[in-house]
Amino acid sequence: MKDILIENYFEKEFELRYFEMDKFGKASSTTILTLLEETAAEHCYSINHSLYDLEKENIGWVLLSGFIEMYRYPIYKEKIIIRTWLSNYSLIKGERENIIYDEKGEIIGRAKGLWVFFDISRRRPTQIYDSIKEGWLSCSAQSISHDITKKIPPIASANPTNTFEVKAFDVDTYHHVSNIKYLQWLVETLPEDITENYYLHSIDGRFISEANYGDTILSFIEKDIEQDSFIHTIKTKKDNKVCATAKTKWKKRDEN
Repeated sequence: MKDILIENYFEKEFELRYFEMDKFGKASSTTILTLLEETAAEHCYSINHSLYDLEKENIGWVLLSGFIEMYRYPIYKEKIIIRTWLSNYSLIKGERENIIYDEKGEIIGRAKGLWVFFDISRRRPTQIYDSIKEGWLSCSAQSISHDITKKIPPIASANPTNTFEVKAFDVDTYHHVSNIKYLQWLVETLPEDITENYYLHSIDGRFISEANYGDTILSFIEKDIEQDSFIHTIKTKKDNKVCATAKTKWKKRDEN
């Protein structure tokens, strides 16, 4: 995979652990999302604005939309490096880029996300601190060319494929369902033939509204017009509120 010239980036190395593997002996898709978010958290910490320090001020970062594309998944004990940087800022939002490298320096994945600086107590966006922008700086290079602002319409069907209850461990420090849990719900809703014989090549997601502890979640899935591709919608049962929409693409396991 072709590399790109990047400035003002941050890197974090990980060694893949046993409990981060799926039953096929490779890192799960939720593991990759977890490590991407851990790298972003470390980037905050590196400029003395850790997520815990921000939380004391009732401030945090919330993911609005994101895209991940994996060319292969790392195996147990393999070391990977995630390189991240900010490609663009607005008054309240930042676009984070990511490239995932293996031990040989080969690119095995790319990701990007649109994050909003968020007032936790007021449940609304707030202005990004100048000290954060000055600490991170930016680089206009993009990890991958993909529009993460384009709307993914929700599924219109009235019949959910699965139902889930939001438990205490599903909720993050911002008191809403974590991004990682949404991905788990999507995977659990897929046909068994897909989860057994295919791997997640890409996911394109939009986070629209919050789900909270005690909510009953309805998960919908439909085949997309593209082969081995699906459209997903997550709603709350009590008010039919759309929490998230996504599109996933899958490839045969022997291609990974």
